Amino acid sequence: MLVYWALFGFFAFGAFVDSRREPDFQRRRPFWIAGGLAILIMVGLRYKIGADWKTYEFIFRYASQVSFSRALDIGDPGYQAVNWAVGQLGGEIWLVNLICAAIFTWGLFRLSRLQPYPWLAVLVAVPYMVIVVSNYTRQAAALGLIMAGLSALIRGGSLARFAVYAVLAATFHRTAVAILPLAIFSRPRNRFLNILGGVALGVALYDVFLKDTMDAFVDNYIKTKYSSQGAAIRIAMEVLAASLLLFRRKRFEFPDHEDKLWFYFSIASFGALAALILTPSSTAVDRLSIYLMPLQLVILSRIPFVYTQRSTGVLLVAAYSFAVQFIWLNFATHARFWVPYHFYPF
Repeated sequence: MLVYWALFGFFAFGAFVDSRREPDFQRRRPFWIAGGLAILIMVGLRYKIGADWKTYEFIFRYASQVSFSRALDIGDPGYQAVNWAVGQLGGEIWLVNLICAAIFTWGLFRLSRLQPYPWLAVLVAVPYMVIVVSNYTRQAAALGLIMAGLSALIRGGSLARFAVYAVLAATFHRTAVAILPLAIFSRPRNRFLNILGGVALGVALYDVFLKDTMDAFVDNYIKTKYSSQGAAIRIAMEVLAASLLLFRRKRFEFPDHEDKLWFYFSIASFGALAALILTPSSTAVDRLSIYLMPLQLVILSRIPFVYTQRSTGVLLVAAYSFAVQFIWLNFATHARFWVPYHFYPF
């Protein structure tokens, strides 16, 4: 458990240093890079960490022993291609995890770097996104690509460019295409054409990525009423960030295109809460809501500018993040799959 708290402490220290003076990212770049490497190594070189470890081991062994075309047929093509390539090179599952961890870390740091307090943004992500979700290897890589796409969109990139990121993310976990409509609705120019093109793209992506798996998705999650313990708490965290934005939306002073983007993320968070209440499978809602998590690091890292004084806001957000991590590590039902932490070389 010490590894998780050391990571938290590192970014908490960076956030507090930034709160005492005007953020000077360039001066602290070496420490920023060190933090990224720490997350990459912790996530990528974990050993038997996470509830799905045995499943990923089975997928790797199978993909390593079959033809490339057969490997692509058995699951998400991007993830299976990585498994197949690593297997052909004589590598082990840790290399697959390291590649996916690199994609996740890249996306996280790319989005966090755009926030006024980058260190605080990563700190918000540490307790759940980094420690827990990053161990859902396929979905972590997909989330990393979505966050990289969001950062491109925030910088003024086109919807088509974001769609490329979304398609790449869907090759690692097909559910990533569900985030595309939020980006489509956020585009202020030629909204009708955007929606029309987005619907056409959505239909095409559904046909490519989801059509053949929807029956299995319904059978495995909806009909069996498969549930995730803690789903309500995780979605409540999304709703909290959404509420903070909607309550003082103008005070956040986002550019128009970014304001609409996070507005629709917020609406989707409340939609996830409604779906959690109305649908029989909390797991289905929980897994889809993972792609809404970037809202948390964007909104909570701005609390020092919107709701309180700078140092007080950082303290409040750090205390909230500390509470999330403490409760999950000590009381979550599945925390036993994460504690104690095991490092692959040892």
